[in-house]
Amino acid sequence: MSAVTLGIPSVRGVPRRAATPAGRPRPETPLLVDRYGRVAHDLRVSITTACSLRCTYCMPAEGLPLVPRDELMTPDEIGRIVGIGVRDLGIRDIRFTGGEPLMRRDLEQIIGASRTAADDAMRHLGAGADQRVRIAMTSNALGLDKRADALVAAGLDRVNVSLDTVDRQAFATLTRRDRLDDVLTGIQAALAAGLAPVKINAVLLPETLAGAADLLAWSVEHGCNLRFIEEMPLDADGRWTRDDVVSAADLLEVLGSRFTLTPAGREDPSAPAEEWLVDEGPATVGIIASVTRSFCGACDRTRLTAEGTVRSCLFGNEETDLKSLLRAGATDDEVGDAWRAAMWAKPRAHGSDAVELAADAFAETERSMGAIGG
Repeated sequence: MSAVTLGIPSVRGVPRRAATPAGRPRPETPLLVDRYGRVAHDLRVSITTACSLRCTYCMPAEGLPLVPRDELMTPDEIGRIVGIGVRDLGIRDIRFTGGEPLMRRDLEQIIGASRTAADDAMRHLGAGADQRVRIAMTSNALGLDKRADALVAAGLDRVNVSLDTVDRQAFATLTRRDRLDDVLTGIQAALAAGLAPVKINAVLLPETLAGAADLLAWSVEHGCNLRFIEEMPLDADGRWTRDDVVSAADLLEVLGSRFTLTPAGREDPSAPAEEWLVDEGPATVGIIASVTRSFCGACDRTRLTAEGTVRSCLFGNEETDLKSLLRAGATDDEVGDAWRAAMWAKPRAHGSDAVELAADAFAETERSMGAIGG
């Protein structure tokens, strides 16, 4: 994560939506800095609220309300926003999320427009070929076997796959769909297409904890990088309670009964996952302790919803509508200024600026993870 010294004059054309904690204005920098000195370089773009699974911790059984087609961002609009982010704001990593990105029939066009825009922006900045912006996708892998090659050809670099268990019955209960074999087929297709490293994201749940070691063994066998994530209060049904959270310590105890785990730190300072070597490596397992070991102080993400609004924080309900600006004929500078202003107002942690907020306390959010984008 980069840090910016606060206290120099504000950027021209950017509304002073909020002062720094010390009462100073936004520094004059083109980057997406917030009031706490964090700089966003990682852009998450949700492109749909539709999904082919109904994971109990993410969606209700009937699914989430779908965003009308004409309210979704088009490939050209997404490409333009990506170009502005890379050229003018310092974005260097892009990941497409949902819902499920594969539910968009025009996903290849979205990836292609974004790749072209990102590459053009980097050339504009005089960057070399080795400074290519990384474009990734988070997916449940259903149907990926039919599209992996085309997505790579369009410019996709890698994929994260959401998979919480390799037990078929547990998978069917958790996702309300008996589709484990299809998910595993999609993962194999991603590996064959060169979408490496394939990262497996597993939400830590009481009902899947006993099978965590099996999932790790499967991931090591198939050359995938597994990361476990503590469940946050972003479920659509609002049933999350702190008492139900399976902590990183609980997981390490279970995995440690079968594997030798050696702490390996983080792959970079702003990465949310703490890494452990598995049986002395080279395989690793990561744990994102989003509840019990908050990493908000190093957050470098900015998020765009499927409707084209910027969210500075998963738990911050304030949104700035970039899509409407595009459709109203705004210039790139005007879109960039609105984006900078939105990120300047980013809360300190978990949707709140309260200094006394407990590490595992979260502001109430109006949207679930499936509606925000992961």
